[in-house]
Amino acid sequence: MMATTIAGTMHAVGVTPKKPNSARQVELPKPSASAGLALMRVLEVGIDGTDTEINEGLYGEAPPGSNVLVIGHEALSLVEAVGDGVAGFQPGDLVVATVRRPDSCPNCQAGESDMCLSGNYTERGIKGAHGYMGQYYGEKPDFLVKIPPTMRDYAVLLEPLSIVEKATYQAWKIQERMLWQPKRAVVLGAGPIGILGTMLLRLKELEVHVYAKNPPESIQAQVITSTGADYHSVDDHPVTGLRDELGQIDFILEGTGNSVVAFQAMSQAGTNGVVCLTGVSAGNRSIQIPSDVINLQMVLGNRVVFGTVNANRRYFESGVRHFDEAERRWPGIWKRLITRRVPFAGFADALNRKPEDIKTLLIVSA
Repeated sequence: MMATTIAGTMHAVGVTPKKPNSARQVELPKPSASAGLALMRVLEVGIDGTDTEINEGLYGEAPPGSNVLVIGHEALSLVEAVGDGVAGFQPGDLVVATVRRPDSCPNCQAGESDMCLSGNYTERGIKGAHGYMGQYYGEKPDFLVKIPPTMRDYAVLLEPLSIVEKATYQAWKIQERMLWQPKRAVVLGAGPIGILGTMLLRLKELEVHVYAKNPPESIQAQVITSTGADYHSVDDHPVTGLRDELGQIDFILEGTGNSVVAFQAMSQAGTNGVVCLTGVSAGNRSIQIPSDVINLQMVLGNRVVFGTVNANRRYFESGVRHFDEAERRWPGIWKRLITRRVPFAGFADALNRKPEDIKTLLIVSA
């Protein structure tokens, strides 16, 4: 059971950065709705691989002057109060906040902190700023995206959806360099990024093939096939054989976080094909690659490989639009992606990812 909160303070889940398995409940000052800021009451927080890796001590950076980092960067919140000068929001509004905060570089100042040049940005719950796995947080309206009440049950998925919104948008933007009429896509990985990417590609009417480790009877595979995509286990269909199996592959979305898979994917794209890497590889794994072959294919086939991380506000807003489009096409599909709901006191269990999890939610308040 949650401990009693002292007036003026709040409870949150914090870690000592770089210290394995240090997640614990901490008590911090409760923020207020001061001038230019809205006070948000957190309803629920989505758990992802970044949260578990930070708790494993792989990375993470506390805010200046603190030895604790409040984790969590996927949150659905309710506007509790607004300070002077806050326009466009009022108490009771549902919102999802973006993650990255800009520094002074030209890209950040142009609203594209996801394309930061200097690397001096901060990220809620990850790098230099507290996250959302607490009862409250204060935020500027520039970083809040309003959510229609009809999307309440699944709006917490907006942050991971924004990642694939950016990935697909930029792939298509890159291909404005030529006449490009993609018909077939491959998605590598059946985690939230892989599933959400599959949904966006199906909304574009592409033929989509998903390759992952999950068994064909898994909930992940069932959700994927319900969109009209094909699901394949990599135990029977290795990544190195995709071109032989499928023929021309126009777009590959990699969402495994496995560097071996990422390099294998580069040699599988077809002529004029695009490979987008979204997974972050932690470790120092080394492999041998057919560098001459990949170089030849890239040059003679006009292929592109690019990486993408984070997402700015525009991609969150396009995600809200696709929430509605996908729900009309596949009624109830968003709720199927939420496989566990864990009470706030059970944060340790929520951070323990299970094979059957797609998205686990930590319920902070009603």
